[in-house]
Amino acid sequence: MKSELHVGLIGAGYMGKAHTAAYQSVGALFEPARRPVCEMIATSTDEGAADVAKRWGWARSTGDWRDLVDDPQVDIVVIATPPRTHYPMVMACVAARKPVFCEKPLGMSAEESLAMAEAVERARMPNMVGFNYIRTPASQLARQIIASGEIGEVIQVTAEHVEDYLHDPALPASWRTRVATGSEAGALGDVATHIVNACLRLVGPIESLVADTAIVQPRRDGPHGSEAVENDDQGQMLLRFANGATGSISFSRVAAGRKMGYTYRITGTRGAIAFDQEDQNALWLYDASRQPARRGFQKLLMGPAHPDYLAFNQGVGHGTGYNEQIVIEARDFLQAVTTGESVWPTFRDGYEVDKVIAAALVSNRERRWVSL
Repeated sequence: MKSELHVGLIGAGYMGKAHTAAYQSVGALFEPARRPVCEMIATSTDEGAADVAKRWGWARSTGDWRDLVDDPQVDIVVIATPPRTHYPMVMACVAARKPVFCEKPLGMSAEESLAMAEAVERARMPNMVGFNYIRTPASQLARQIIASGEIGEVIQVTAEHVEDYLHDPALPASWRTRVATGSEAGALGDVATHIVNACLRLVGPIESLVADTAIVQPRRDGPHGSEAVENDDQGQMLLRFANGATGSISFSRVAAGRKMGYTYRITGTRGAIAFDQEDQNALWLYDASRQPARRGFQKLLMGPAHPDYLAFNQGVGHGTGYNEQIVIEARDFLQAVTTGESVWPTFRDGYEVDKVIAAALVSNRERRWVSL
């Protein structure tokens, strides 16, 4: 077995840079058995790819992602492009027998996501989908607390992922606001997927839901004048979980003042937990078994005793940030490739999220509860 894994990255946008930083630092931080090498990056043009490779430290570049997938020196592929491009890229990786990491949402539909999941499973290829927020030390601790029964049986969940990146009506239309280049799911596909993933991870399968979405800014300026916004700006879901718990999710891309409003409050029969991504190095815990005069939410500051924290620093409360979540993802994907066993969340887990999003679209369109 080679001591190195040569990485190919498709995409040089927001997430492309985050993955670049992750693969350049994961070796020093986690000391994986097989160290990654930033071998090749692909963007939409040869010139643009060469420029990015020089600035970011990739050995080679190409303007055609197919060349990257087919290159014999590329061992693993990271896809950091808009969701409409994922299916052909993933299927090309399957054909080339290249383990693949793909950003969320996995597919343009639940059916497309299922096809990708089944393809990598048939090929027995390590695979992973990018839900990074649930990888914070605090959210990993939340999962431990719930799984251990510390707050009892979960009975209720209130969760949201709200941001304001499209709150300003003067912002132009983009690929995100068009069905042809984005998807039918706007904020529902962009931000709600993250918090749906959190609910599935922390509470379990969703049995049924009802959803309501809205377009707040119906038109935005495009390259050829004013154009219609074709997908949702915000919405809500009511949920019933398979374990009997109930819950609600709010999602928005027009929530003024919220930059990373990824939050959840989970109530159990013996206590509760609460988390806010804008304060991602703290988890709040309520223990209902304490005497009345001592009850109240306790703020737990993340430190070396909590999952994956020590790799980054040794000081309690010093904290980790967004990029550290991507480094943890990189560590997990490298582990999957080294062992041959996929690490959560797999493409199958990505499909489970996309299945919830598809049900929400049906519910909103038909104005009814939908069973999953």
